[in-house]
Amino acid sequence: MKSKKIYEPFPWRALEVQPVIGVDEVGRGCLAGPVYAAAVIIPDGFDTTGLTDSKKLSEKTREILAKRIHAGCLVSLGFASVEEIDKINILWASLLAMKRAVDGLKQTEGQVLVDGNKEIPKISLPQTTLVKGDFRAEPIAAASIVAKVYRDNLMKQLAEEFPGYGLEGHKGYATVPHKEAIKVLGPQAFHRKTFAGVKEHLSQ
Repeated sequence: MKSKKIYEPFPWRALEVQPVIGVDEVGRGCLAGPVYAAAVIIPDGFDTTGLTDSKKLSEKTREILAKRIHAGCLVSLGFASVEEIDKINILWASLLAMKRAVDGLKQTEGQVLVDGNKEIPKISLPQTTLVKGDFRAEPIAAASIVAKVYRDNLMKQLAEEFPGYGLEGHKGYATVPHKEAIKVLGPQAFHRKTFAGVKEHLSQ
């Protein structure tokens, strides 16, 4: 039986170069909407209790934590549009959103902790990639929470404007009901036209 890999907490507060900027993105696996990223600097003394992978938290808990993060941390959001996703593909669009989030902080010192195994292109600060970073380092967890809450709220707004797709529930992900709605109602401008589940219905 294959043993499960254990990911240890990352000692980001002990790093020599400070401040530490946690970066994460959300919406990469969706059929609809932009991909969002956040960059977060957690100051000394900030209570990090409860910060973990945003997908493991309830919607209500995420919203509470996001308000606390915005109130007590330095936060920047960035996104890549549906058009950019279709043009340069979702991987590069995700990295572009993360670059925009980091750039928005206007930091000339510090280092970046990136969730995953891909470095962000064209940023001047040193960076470390961290697989399962949202479990292992609170700055990345904070970024994942902030980005998800912001993007989810955007999808709820789209749901009011475009009823029938169920965006308020699945938030644009490739669920069976979402794919069935696209098949019946046809894709909208907010759908990613290069993604399976959308592109085969573009003639509608």
